[in-house]
Order: sequence, then C-alpha cells, then structure tokens
Amino acid sequence: MKTIILVLTCALLFPCLAMPAAAQDEADRLAAQVEAITAPLVGRVGFAAQLIGSEEIFAHNGDMTFPMASTYKVPAAVTLLKRVEAGEVKLDHMVELPLDDMVTGDNVIAQNFVHPGLQLSVANLIEAMITMSDNTATDAVFSLAGGPEAITAAMRKLGIEDMRIDRNAKHLIMDMLGMDGPATVAAVEKFLQSNPEMVPQVVAMPKDPEYEADPRDQSTPLAMLDLLMQIDSASAISKDSRDFLIASMSRTRTGAGRIKGLLPRGTPVAHKTGTSSGVANDVGYVTLPDGRRFAIAIFTASSDTPLADRDRAVAEVARTLYDHFATN
Repeated sequence: MKTIILVLTCALLFPCLAMPAAAQDEADRLAAQVEAITAPLVGRVGFAAQLIGSEEIFAHNGDMTFPMASTYKVPAAVTLLKRVEAGEVKLDHMVELPLDDMVTGDNVIAQNFVHPGLQLSVANLIEAMITMSDNTATDAVFSLAGGPEAITAAMRKLGIEDMRIDRNAKHLIMDMLGMDGPATVAAVEKFLQSNPEMVPQVVAMPKDPEYEADPRDQSTPLAMLDLLMQIDSASAISKDSRDFLIASMSRTRTGAGRIKGLLPRGTPVAHKTGTSSGVANDVGYVTLPDGRRFAIAIFTASSDTPLADRDRAVAEVARTLYDHFATN
C-alpha cells in the first residue's frame, strides 16, 4: 500500500497511516513552508509528489479537485497513444487542419499558417499540443483519441477515478467566455469585437467562481500523479509511447517560471502546463542531481493575483519538494 504522508490534510482516497516521528516532522515542515510562501500568491494550491521507485506520496490538498486547464492534454495524449499501440492510428498519418477550424488561445499553428492545405502528422500534433499547448493541435488529438468521453473512459480503465475530461479546447473556451458557438479564432475575434468589456478578462484571466464550480474537466492532484506514475512505469502506455511522450514533455516551451522557475539551472524537467481563469498548473517529472527522478502535479485556483505570482507559487512548491527529495 502506498503511504500518503500527511501535509496539512490526509487524502480521502487513501487511509492516513501512522508515520514515524521524523517523517511526520518533515511533513509538518513542508506544510508550514508551502502555506507561508503560497498564501499571498494564489487563492488555493494543491500538489502531489512521489519519488520514482518509492511508495511514499507527499500531498497537500491532494484529494481536492481543481480545473486542469491544459494539463488535461496529458491524458489526451495517453489515450491517442493507446490507439497508436492498437494499430488504429499511425504516428505518421497526416491530418488536415482546415483554416476555419483553427482554435483560439494558444494557437501557434493558427498564427503561423494562414493558407489552406495545412497537414500535420499525428506525431507532430501531439508535439505541438504538449510543447506549445496549441489548441488547434489539441482538438485534432481529441478527435483522433475518440473525443472527451473516450479519454475519460481510458482513465477509468487505468483505475483513475478523480479525473474527468468533458470538452475539447474550442468548447471549453466557448463555455468560459459565454459564447454561443465553438471558440474558433474567427469566432472569438468577432465575439470580442462585439463584447469589448471581455478583453480585460481574457488578458488578466482573473478567478471565475462559476468555472471552478463546474465539475467538468477537473482532477485532483493525486489522480494526476497516479497518471504520471503509470506513464513512467509503462503501465498506462508502452515503453515506446512513454519515451515518445516524456521526450515531448521535456521540450515544453511554456511555463518557464513554474516547475522550472526556482530549480537549479539546467535541471532536467519534462512537464505540461495549464493556464485559465484564476488557474496556473504544471505537472511532470524532475530529475535530481544524483539522477533520481520524482513526479509532481501542482494545481492552483481561485487567484486574483497576477499570473507571475501564480507562476511563483508553483515554482515555490516545486523547489520545496526538490529540496526535500534531494536531501533525503
């Protein structure tokens, strides 16, 4: 049985076990450190972390649900890679991306390809979705994976219950903005021209109680950690798929100030970020100086603070766990 070390609250998913005094003292120290540092930076924070090869899990608000934002692209990639393994899809299969279906938000593809006829391979769609969080690539991956329901079903087959995926990017953004139709680039441009008061909301991304109260597309930190550990152990996907996905995560260009933000320069990190209203998330793997690695899922929400403060909170949590694992 995995041991959940008490950090403020015990996770409801697992029994809280009596811990040796030294371990409990360290858990209390981590709890106090995280609370003191993140309180002025974010509304609420939750994390779950595990040294690979160990059974101990450190968790704070590990059983609390948070909007995943773009971290939900990790389970989407897992689900599509399972289809690749089954021979239903090929990584070199070319997929057409129509101009009128380009999705707003993180839209590197839409910004750089303005002429019709664009095609990308399945492998490149996953790469763009993970490394640049491109929403056009994301919706193509969702479609190839079988849709949100198929992704959630894939998580249930892995035994992950406290994670649900309900909407692709264009429909998630549509609901967040209160639009009448899917959030394509053209539709959002038209919407913001007609609703200029929404522009500051889109730029600052303050907390949105209705968005956070919506149970769709949410996860607990423990559920995301479970997925990360299953990816790494090649139990969620094959070793080849694992290597492909973690390699993509190691090339992530977003969120330099989050998990990576306070780690020693050059620390290897493979991760996926997520950003939305009041939310700044980051999940992935960190390599310690001695070569050991740990998986970590950090979620934040309910924040009216600037995005830089939210990034800093994630960075502080990552550094706290890095120091703990590096010195123990």
